Amino acid sequence: MRLGYGKAHAQRKLILAALCGASVLFSVACNDNDSRRVIPPEIDFRLDGVVEFLRQDGSVLTRIVIEMAISDSSQARGLMDRRSLPARGGMLFIDPKPSERSFWMKNTPLPLDILFIGSDSSIVNIVRRTTPYSEDFIKSEGPAQFVLEVRAGFTDRYGITNQHSVRWSRQE
Repeated sequence: MRLGYGKAHAQRKLILAALCGASVLFSVACNDNDSRRVIPPEIDFRLDGVVEFLRQDGSVLTRIVIEMAISDSSQARGLMDRRSLPARGGMLFIDPKPSERSFWMKNTPLPLDILFIGSDSSIVNIVRRTTPYSEDFIKSEGPAQFVLEVRAGFTDRYGITNQHSVRWSRQE
């Protein structure tokens, strides 16, 4: 009798230990600090308007389609978690007045070129080829009312510098 009780008791202890181990593994897997990134579903590009890059004589160098970030929530979200962006597309952040601007790449998997644009539509400065997921601040070199994010390499490909300006319009 005693032997049978001991065997059943040992089996219960083994099952309990296995359940505890599984519980620990489950809680570790669900930990928010887990180093693996959860890939959200793809976020579709929304066509809100067009930006034209202008030479000093006012002629159009190139143009892109844009998604506009106007509200606080859309500006806070920006291009976070976007895994794609059209080759000739970008996101234009629109603020009511010019000020020093800073951005970061937290939760942003795409390398970007970031253009800081003054209230007169001139390019204040360009930060090229940002580092995905970086928490380093990317800053304007003066007051900027608009910020345009495009795919990394875009400004080099089209020779865009702070000698150019932009013109944008909403798509109706």
